[in-house]
Amino acid sequence: MTTDPLAIATPSRPSRGVRIGRIVFLVVAAIVVIAVAATFFVTWTIQRSFPQTEGAVELEGLTSTVTVQRDATGIPTITADSSHDLFYAEGFVHAQDRFFEMDFRRHVTAGRVAEMFGESQAGTDAFLRTLGWRKVAEQEVAAMDDVTLGYYEAYAEGVNAYLASRSGAELSLEYAVLGMQNPEYAPDPWEPADSVAWLKAMAWDLRGNIEDETERALLAAELNSGETDAAATDALLEKLYPDYPFDENPVIVPKISTVTALETDAKQAAFTPSGTDGDVQQALTTVEWEETSSVIEAVSVLVGDVGEGIGSNSWVVSGDLTETGMPLLANDPHLGASLPSVWYQVQLKCATVSEECPFDVGGFSFSGLPGIVIGHNQKVAWGFTNLTTDVTDLYIERVEGDEYWRDGALVPLEESTETIKVAGGDDIELTIRSTVHGPIISGLTDDFTAIADDPLPGLAIGGAVPALEDEAEYAVSLRWTALDPGTTATAIFALSTAQDFDDFRHAASLFDVPAQNLVYADTEDNIGYQTPGRLPIRGAGDGWMPQPGWDSTYDWTGFIPFEELPVSYNPTSGYIVTANNAIVTDDYEYFLSRDWDYGYRAARIAYLIERRAAAAPLTAEDMRDIQMDSEMWIGKQLAAAMGDVEVSGAGAREAVELLRSWDAQTTASSGAAAYANVLWSNLVQNIFGAREQPLPIDGQARLFAVVADMLENPSDPLWQNAELDVDGMEEMLALSAEDAYNELSAIQGTAVDRWNWGDLHAITLTSDTLGTSGIAPVEALFNRGPFPVSGGASVVNATGWELGTSYATTTVPSMRMVVDLSDFDASTWIQLTGTSGHAFHEHYIDQTADWAAGVQRPWAFSSKAVDAATVDTLVLSAAG
Repeated sequence: MTTDPLAIATPSRPSRGVRIGRIVFLVVAAIVVIAVAATFFVTWTIQRSFPQTEGAVELEGLTSTVTVQRDATGIPTITADSSHDLFYAEGFVHAQDRFFEMDFRRHVTAGRVAEMFGESQAGTDAFLRTLGWRKVAEQEVAAMDDVTLGYYEAYAEGVNAYLASRSGAELSLEYAVLGMQNPEYAPDPWEPADSVAWLKAMAWDLRGNIEDETERALLAAELNSGETDAAATDALLEKLYPDYPFDENPVIVPKISTVTALETDAKQAAFTPSGTDGDVQQALTTVEWEETSSVIEAVSVLVGDVGEGIGSNSWVVSGDLTETGMPLLANDPHLGASLPSVWYQVQLKCATVSEECPFDVGGFSFSGLPGIVIGHNQKVAWGFTNLTTDVTDLYIERVEGDEYWRDGALVPLEESTETIKVAGGDDIELTIRSTVHGPIISGLTDDFTAIADDPLPGLAIGGAVPALEDEAEYAVSLRWTALDPGTTATAIFALSTAQDFDDFRHAASLFDVPAQNLVYADTEDNIGYQTPGRLPIRGAGDGWMPQPGWDSTYDWTGFIPFEELPVSYNPTSGYIVTANNAIVTDDYEYFLSRDWDYGYRAARIAYLIERRAAAAPLTAEDMRDIQMDSEMWIGKQLAAAMGDVEVSGAGAREAVELLRSWDAQTTASSGAAAYANVLWSNLVQNIFGAREQPLPIDGQARLFAVVADMLENPSDPLWQNAELDVDGMEEMLALSAEDAYNELSAIQGTAVDRWNWGDLHAITLTSDTLGTSGIAPVEALFNRGPFPVSGGASVVNATGWELGTSYATTTVPSMRMVVDLSDFDASTWIQLTGTSGHAFHEHYIDQTADWAAGVQRPWAFSSKAVDAATVDTLVLSAAG
């Protein structure tokens, strides 16, 4: 039998199914290889920016060895032999964990964001250059004493030492993404003014009543342009912006203490009627930006917003009320949510505390700024809340060409020019103008421009409005204490080294901008409070509405002397509470503000302290519990008001029934809390928003006061709304209850027992830069969440949300701390995200879950406790 050689030499042809299988296998294999390679590349790109936290590093510029001990949360404790090395190391460590955040912040404060992100940011840069934060910071650096300047220079050396060791994506993942759009970008060396300028951004975040002042001016113009006469307009404004309820809610300092006047060389910033020097006063650009209407919003996104919930809680209780016999101090500043958190926890310790190296301090810092902002040293603890005094005023200026009117005469406008550099685009020349009051800001935003276009209805002026030429041109200028060079950059170190109340007050005398309530406790069982800040003394006006810039009688005439500012030391009550409420009663000698928070948080905190202290001596756990109290004051009022209201529909009736047994706590799991907040939102929008001429619906504490007064007065005309065919209070409440049911059931279903507030009110942590790029894969790299949270607007656990926009949390207790003066190692702390600013790092958001749950972590302070908590140690030593 012969055999076909071809049959022997040629393999059999595989079946079609086998061929397809092999092709699929090869394709899948190729995809797997590509995916593995891509994953490896992405992982390598991400992880190569992670900091070294163990071992040893030699650095040029150090004079001796520095140890950096990190605990399981990544929080560093830095120990050095000299102040220079201490702040050098802090700069190095800040840069390790947060350099992109630092770099971005300094571009914001200098009005140089377009250099990083291109032409879309040019309008924002123009506004920030107009305010001139960077130039003011440079003046403050130039005026520093040698010791303080040395701290800032050492810090900058440390940052630059880190920059010398890495570049591009080795610094942070953001630079890898940024490099796709702007491959030529490279960070500049760090300078002291980069640090100081961030204090101006925080002052903007806590700037006071400028939005309310603007809102009132625009509302007055709208009302007076219709059928409302001036008297009715004034009455409506007074109703919508009521005075502080002194008869219901507490003030911070019921009785001003008599204390020894400071015997130091500290000097309060000198008052100059014209505000800043001519080269710092900046104003209106002649360039017309495409996105001018969103400039303020853009700035708020970049540096923080005074949106719903901005404020803070702090309180201190004396040893007379505590279990240990020593004070407890609690603080939780309320700021816009950010990723990474605005705060960076760190401890700074001199190996031997001495006059040259006086630091043994821990607490919360800002990355980019040397020192500790809030915290405690070995003897003293301190906390901050926003003072809410009025430190900004708008002035209407009469402008003719390059001059403006001043007391019957034309005087020249100050002018300067700057160049905005644009990544991938042409440079933009910016012309800037200012008056004696400060920068002209109309022309940059729709609101300020609208005031300038129709200034008289919203003008605060006594007597008859003067006859003005119809053809006159008007502009709006800004007088703001933050645009004057100050000494807050020095006050930080004075606070960190304070040993008693006199030292603390000395530090407070230097802390001028942003104006903060300062609370104090020490290991000698003393507690105290000091109003600091550069607080203006006004002439004819009170800053509630824009004032006539052409009349100098409306100018500021000085600042309140520090020794005449409110102070409290060891009050008989045994505690001090600050929650942005009124500082003193209206019989205080100087005008401070009409735009306080309305005191609901302060009243609740004081009530809880007194109730718990009456039952048993107070503990640190009591303080933490109070920080998480989520009682919704207006929710209780609504629940009571709905008692006799008839609503249509079984579902709506079932929803209203939830309120009858509700404890008014806005806990994450509560269905009643979800319905109460949705009911509140619909009620406010139906009363104020759904009108032919809508009324403002921002500021929930303000609206608590307005609506609570209306609930006591069923005949109030605001209960009537022709647009909704509503003729009274019960009809308005019924409609709002039904609308609320329809809204919430559409989101969470018709089964009311499945509703919950936490999901509705959840927070999504969003990167301040690439997290809002509009490119989903990029946003997914940096953003995290959503995370269900409890609390709400104008409650102690102040997780704010925007009425009429969303129930999602936008402002937060950015950190929480409880300091135990009997044993600093028994203190606790937490912040919103984590130590690291590196996406995917283990400490990027490792504190978020505990923050949302109200859990605080142990705060090791003594050397023994720090050593026990240490998981990583990095030794920095002098090169060579």
